[in-house]
Amino acid sequence: MIKRLLVAATLLLLAACGSGQQFTALSANANVVVLGDSLTYGTGAASGEDYVSLLSNSTGWNIMNAGIPGNTSADGLDRLDALLAPHDDGSQKIDLLIVELGGNDFLRHIPEAETVHNLSAILAKSKARSINTVLIAIPKFSPIGAALGSLEDHPLYEKLAEQTNTPLVEDVFSDVLAKNSLKADPVHPNADGYRIVASGLKSALSDLGLLKH
Repeated sequence: MIKRLLVAATLLLLAACGSGQQFTALSANANVVVLGDSLTYGTGAASGEDYVSLLSNSTGWNIMNAGIPGNTSADGLDRLDALLAPHDDGSQKIDLLIVELGGNDFLRHIPEAETVHNLSAILAKSKARSINTVLIAIPKFSPIGAALGSLEDHPLYEKLAEQTNTPLVEDVFSDVLAKNSLKADPVHPNADGYRIVASGLKSALSDLGLLKH
């Protein structure tokens, strides 16, 4: 009886420990790279109103905005090694890579398997360098859902996060892009939208332990 109770308690403890991935908080002057497309670049808002700039201002981190409008997951994969070169040669340690890609894949109807392959490769390359890595989910392309004010993250992100054991920031873009008042155009937030994205991302990073409360 006692043995069964000990086993049950151990299983409960393991379940609790595995319920959320936790990291060591980054230093106040941490170096961060955000790899993305126009959503990261800040299309739809003025300079300095993109979510990367807002996150940098509120955390004090040195954040590189590596968002290029029109980029697909394949483009991001092609650019990754160059972005991480300073880390490789020891000139500048990169403490965190945030990946926001996939929206243009959906718009161009690129096969889902290709998107998953590219994103998996990006995550693997970053982790192989012992860089903390976080993935941001993008909504599934749905004109009807957008018109009705209801968008959901594309399911590939949750599956990919589970398969690669990568922390996933969910719903930040889906919630914003479902509201016309927060959009500059059908696929990009406006300044108010990016503020909400930045706030949601900051909260998620805090929950992961990467950012001190």
